[in-house]
Amino acid sequence: MMSTGELLSIEPEELQFPFELRKQISCSLNLSNKTDNYVAFKVKTTNPKKYCVRPNTGVVLPRSTCNVIVTMQAQKEALPDMQCKDKFLLQSVVASPGATPKDITPEMFNKESGHHVEECKLRVVYVAPPQPPSPVREGSQEGSSPGASFSDNGSLNAAEFASESRPHVERHERQDNSSDARSLISKLTEEKNSAIQQNNKLQQELELMRREAKRNPSGFAFIYVFLVALIGIILGYLLKRT
Repeated sequence: MMSTGELLSIEPEELQFPFELRKQISCSLNLSNKTDNYVAFKVKTTNPKKYCVRPNTGVVLPRSTCNVIVTMQAQKEALPDMQCKDKFLLQSVVASPGATPKDITPEMFNKESGHHVEECKLRVVYVAPPQPPSPVREGSQEGSSPGASFSDNGSLNAAEFASESRPHVERHERQDNSSDARSLISKLTEEKNSAIQQNNKLQQELELMRREAKRNPSGFAFIYVFLVALIGIILGYLLKRT
């Protein structure tokens, strides 16, 4: 549907966002200048921190069109009834011939100064995303809130964009921790295998000494006792390490 005024035709007449959590979503407005005049426009919203409008001011040439992109920052939670109360106000006024966006001033949209300002209010509607299918029904908000206050729209700040990258950072950290754990397990396994090999070697040497002791009991008795004690100390140390 199209909203038709004396200066600009605006399509669509409501901003529809295929709502998805933690996802930045955009929709577009098509402004058509039906006159032979240069028409300046300005976009305001009741929730400027939530949306980014590009361009939020501009000039539509005679008999020409202009496309405006409205981007909603990623939302961390959904509304209980999926009915959004945010609204946009598009103001338009006749500008001087040959006017450019640099020539636009706030005074041009001041009704109290006698300027003829055409206004069009646009509501925000959340709709179910096309893919994957969602049971969320289309919400609606009838009428306009008399207490709504429109603000000039600006860009989203860096902190808001950065907050959306945190889940990726957390996944990165989990992957790094998992890699460190695998490396530690591998290292401990190698040390355990090495200790087992040394233990087997010591046991073999101990068995040889026992045989020698049986052949010559008097000569090896003291050495045998000393080495048995030494091997016990070494084995205890190795077992503690594993």
